[in-house]
Amino acid sequence: MDNLCHTLAGAALGEAGLKHKTALGVTTLLVASNLPDIDVAVFATDTLAMSFRRGWTHGVLALAVLPAMFAGIMLLFSRFSRGSRANLKGLLLLSYVATWLHVFMDWLNSYGVRLLMPFSNRWFYGDALYIIDPILYAIFGAALVWSRVRVTHAHPAPARPARLGLFVAGSYMAVMLLSNSWARAEVRRGLDRAGSPPETRFMVTPVFVNPLQREVIVETGDRYEKGILWFEPGPHFRPSGYGVDIQASDPAAQRAAQTPRFQAYLRWSRFPFFIIDRAGDSTQVILNDFRYAAGVGGRLGWSVVSTEIR
Repeated sequence: MDNLCHTLAGAALGEAGLKHKTALGVTTLLVASNLPDIDVAVFATDTLAMSFRRGWTHGVLALAVLPAMFAGIMLLFSRFSRGSRANLKGLLLLSYVATWLHVFMDWLNSYGVRLLMPFSNRWFYGDALYIIDPILYAIFGAALVWSRVRVTHAHPAPARPARLGLFVAGSYMAVMLLSNSWARAEVRRGLDRAGSPPETRFMVTPVFVNPLQREVIVETGDRYEKGILWFEPGPHFRPSGYGVDIQASDPAAQRAAQTPRFQAYLRWSRFPFFIIDRAGDSTQVILNDFRYAAGVGGRLGWSVVSTEIR
């Protein structure tokens, strides 16, 4: 999920009552809710960002160590600042809850996380939520405003709206996970009816804003095909009628795939495909992932990388 969503989730945890566990509770929750994203520092280097992000700082080792380190930093900060002193037990609780929630929410989308890092580079995908979800913005935002209004007016039980918001958000995530499993089963049945082999690889993932619709990507030999699935109320699947050639067997693509940058990309990508542009003695090889491809022939999108082959 994006950092606004993580921050709203952390703020909702605070208003639900966790901020009272220790001094600096709100600050701890807001920062820890974004703590795994310290890997954005990779953008200041020449490393391919997607080959590094959601790895070391989102894996099991980081989940064990990062919250404890951050709690220690906050404890030291409280000792050298004025006001009430924070307690380590409360800081640890808030740091672990917010950090683990961050990684769980990141797992819910199609980008995924490498949960076993640094012991394994395997990616895990929930495919349940779009990476930017205005519905969660609305749920968390409404809960926060409602709770703050109650605090301002000295209303009894000011934490109740935030707790309700967290319950509704959690229920929404659970429904999206379960409905995606239902959707995958329908796509599998559709592929079986079409005579596709049982091992056919496919993905079912949410679309922006509309929770009743899914995008489907199916690997059909040397092509990826897109489809659409919608609920009314049960799932219905049909192909969209367009796709792209993978072109991984093209000699230029095979040469490009041996370069360090392309190898790093291929370790991250889920539905990679190549575009080959030949002009005279030089050949441009474009590599993209069909999850995020845009434009005619999939030439556009934030995930495009390219190289020249001579």
